[in-house]
Amino acid sequence: MLTGISTTLAVALTLGSLAWAADLYRMVGFVLYNEQHIAIALALAMPLLFLTVPARKGPRTHVPWYDLLAALAGAAASLYIALRYPRLLDTMMDVPVDGVLVSAIMIVLCLEGLRRSVGKALLVVTVLLFGYATIGHMVPGVLQTKEVSAERLIIYLGLDTSSMLGIPMLIVATVVIGFVFFGQVLQKSGGGDFFNDLALALMGRYRGGSAKIAIVASSLFGSISGVVVSNIMATGTMTIPIMKRSGYSAESAAAIEAVASTGGQLMPPVMGAVAFFMAERLQVSYASVAIAALIPAILYYLALFIQADLEAARDGIKAVDMASIPSVPRVLRDGWMLIAPFVVIIVALFNLNLQPAVAALYGSLTAIGAGLLRGYGSKRMTFKDIFAAVVETGKGVLEIFMIGAAAGFIIGAIGITGLGFGLTILLVEIGAQNVFFLLLIAAALCIVFGMGLPTVGVYLLLSVLVAPSLEEAGIAPMAAHMFILYFGMMSMITPPLAIAAFFAASLAGADAIKTAFAAMRFGWTAYVVPFLFVGSSTFLLEGNKGVLVLNVATTVLGIWLVSAGLTKYLFRPITGWVRLAFIILGLLLLVPVDFNSWAIWINLVGLAGAAPLVAGEWKITRVDATAEA
Repeated sequence: MLTGISTTLAVALTLGSLAWAADLYRMVGFVLYNEQHIAIALALAMPLLFLTVPARKGPRTHVPWYDLLAALAGAAASLYIALRYPRLLDTMMDVPVDGVLVSAIMIVLCLEGLRRSVGKALLVVTVLLFGYATIGHMVPGVLQTKEVSAERLIIYLGLDTSSMLGIPMLIVATVVIGFVFFGQVLQKSGGGDFFNDLALALMGRYRGGSAKIAIVASSLFGSISGVVVSNIMATGTMTIPIMKRSGYSAESAAAIEAVASTGGQLMPPVMGAVAFFMAERLQVSYASVAIAALIPAILYYLALFIQADLEAARDGIKAVDMASIPSVPRVLRDGWMLIAPFVVIIVALFNLNLQPAVAALYGSLTAIGAGLLRGYGSKRMTFKDIFAAVVETGKGVLEIFMIGAAAGFIIGAIGITGLGFGLTILLVEIGAQNVFFLLLIAAALCIVFGMGLPTVGVYLLLSVLVAPSLEEAGIAPMAAHMFILYFGMMSMITPPLAIAAFFAASLAGADAIKTAFAAMRFGWTAYVVPFLFVGSSTFLLEGNKGVLVLNVATTVLGIWLVSAGLTKYLFRPITGWVRLAFIILGLLLLVPVDFNSWAIWINLVGLAGAAPLVAGEWKITRVDATAEA
């Protein structure tokens, strides 16, 4: 019986969101506030969470009484908010008893749901902010907050549009559900097999082809997956064994997969759903965010490609066995219809300027059509698969619902107390002395705050705590938000809590710490590129196109040289001062030419030093090859 109830709740949650995107409610004369739609979604998500996610990890044999009580309380409180929201909104300043009560119930249940579904990291941050909101008025200095009564804080967090019922939760209840459903139907249409085969067909014939397959497959899947670990599970179970059989060490194979999967969250068009949150926070179009993210993401993957290639050359790792490589024409012939959903989404977003939730709906319908009509290989979608996609979507978004609630609580607590203003002043005072030092502090904070959180949670937390100070210091808003996203995601591969690296290491049977440090080496550009687009907006496709071309050209050359130094191989093994020279000269070439009047001279020094070194290495390699012949 409870299984049937859970399935019904999951179906209602998914279909309710899709109906909202299709504007079906308005068509039948059912007009709701956005906040009422959120509350209705919570009325389905809260009981579903407590019926399916146990209080402790491990298999669930039955649903205990307290989970049944929590499910009923969550549904009742959410429905009360949905039904009474207009009156609660009008009387909120009077702090009505019923408003405080339902808000308190929702806060407690959301925090417990957060602990169960996401873990303790974000829960601790949220609870600490709650605590600070109650005592912050007694703290001296710039971090002193205004005094807020407990009742007003509770009702504000539960009912205000700047808190739980705000933009983060609205995006979860509309856009995120739409794109999770899109990913589900695409997978059940054979999309996962198609993209894996396409990556194998495109990259399998080259040296280190196994690693390049992992990079391409993970970037394709990761751009629509909002969870790095899920990306690793979806692609790494296939790519890591192939890389190990090809000759990559277990640590290198795991590190390449971890970095590639993490980068999928930075790759347009979807960016693990972060693009939609960023567009709302910056009050710009989604297209603006996707376009700005393009060049940095390309540079990220280019460095990973180069290092995987150089490591393959250094260790003599050959191409994948030709017998297992499908032809590109055959893969495209069998799966070309599965490209159509992406085309539909891109056209809907960029050409037709449709809302992301609507674009996701159109993409999902296209994927369903492609799956029913053709599929891929032996996989053909059935109506049973569509129903399963609806159910899995409803159950799969529970974690993101709790993250959205936590983000709302954090935004609300910071907003009502004024803590965000004080934190911004503190960091800006540091930045007034040295902006570069401020960026270093911000980068460290992003890595620390991001540890253990899914992509959406990382961005939403940092966009409130760190981004405002960067903007106040004079950094362009788009660059500031991209900066925090990149360093937040680097928490996935940076010790001590490098979740992506550790998870990939477990799949590869590799040492976790060694894998994390290898991942930092493979993903080194992500620690550098954010400073580049802060220094020059051309990397975000803003400004002079000629300067953009020059910046990208010098950066690509710099990435190649630094990667060679880190890998200890160019055309042949390099060591000692030659290796160090490559790293230093490469870093000089990374400085944007429009960063300062002296930047072009730094680039010229790097180019003048690199040219003879590269030529010398090439000449020695040719001489050695001739001698061997």
